[in-house]
Amino acid sequence: MIRKPLFLLSAALVSACMLVPFAAAQTFSVLYTFTGGADGGAPRGGVVLDSSGNIYGTTYNGGTTSCSGLGCGTVFKLDATGNETALFDFIGKGSGADPNGNLIPDSQGNLYGMTNVGGQTCREGFGCGTVFKVDRSGHFAVLHAFAGGFDGARPSNRNLVRDPAGNLYGVTFSGGAADDGSVFKIDSAESESVLHAFNGASDGANPIGGLIRDSQGNLYGVTSFGGSSNSGVIFKIDASNNFKVLYQFSGGALGYEPNGGLARDSAGNLYGLAFGGGDLTCQPPSGCGLVYKLDSAGTLTVLHSFHGTDGQAPNGNLIRDAAGNLYGTTYFGGQSNFGTVFKARSGRQSLRSLPVYRAVRWGLSGGRGDP
Repeated sequence: MIRKPLFLLSAALVSACMLVPFAAAQTFSVLYTFTGGADGGAPRGGVVLDSSGNIYGTTYNGGTTSCSGLGCGTVFKLDATGNETALFDFIGKGSGADPNGNLIPDSQGNLYGMTNVGGQTCREGFGCGTVFKVDRSGHFAVLHAFAGGFDGARPSNRNLVRDPAGNLYGVTFSGGAADDGSVFKIDSAESESVLHAFNGASDGANPIGGLIRDSQGNLYGVTSFGGSSNSGVIFKIDASNNFKVLYQFSGGALGYEPNGGLARDSAGNLYGLAFGGGDLTCQPPSGCGLVYKLDSAGTLTVLHSFHGTDGQAPNGNLIRDAAGNLYGTTYFGGQSNFGTVFKARSGRQSLRSLPVYRAVRWGLSGGRGDP
């Protein structure tokens, strides 16, 4: 059975915005405003930049083909002079719809990404999603269309990971052996295989964040549910495809429903976010979520429990800088309950909200839905 997360923030945090110095005076400009028409609308992933200063990304809606009246989404290019071009319009069946997460480039200028739905017809009506490749001239190919069976369904709207050999790795929210999601690989010959199918029990269920990969080829990720308390797990798949649960969340003060991508330091410690738990006096009574650290021995430390005024329901990817600071967002909380952008030290329990930026509540555009 598919388990719905408490909430999934639809927009990814753009790392460049988090790592610049927060001086009193910042130069900020809008490079392009989407209309929701043929140019696209509602971008939900980050962007990539080429050596000529062109920016590439995806929009979740818009384009020239209607999907429930919203448009199926686009891959766009914004050149250095501010001219926007829709390189590709998604059409739903066949190519996919609702692209999400970041595009990742290769050295030949190709871009890789995922769509949440669309592709071939499967049990979920709108299609179970795709992994695609598009070059910078707009030539498009579907590398895999998920069928909703063992291969997985609804690839999670975070990022693909690409290794030096050109293999791609990601997760699906559902599908697999027990409909609890999968970790997949698409090799350089564009063949898809399942590295692990979650069973919904001790190994976890419904992975919702992206994967990270270390220099030895190990993959790390989280599931929103499953584990001994059905509160989610942190897992590892080594270079030989051996799966291991590194930590099972117990709920309560130690958090539950981890989401988003992990960060990792040179010592092998992992850092992440739990959507709920932590300070149980926070509203709602299930807790406002936390920032955690999992060391290489498997011990979890709460770095910060949110209290509402400093944020609530952290989600998305964490970013870690060279000094060990962690940056991220919360969906709710703060002075106006519209969320916060925060900075936390990875070595001790401390956090401050960053006043330069205010997180905005993104309205879901509905129709086809996120995992």
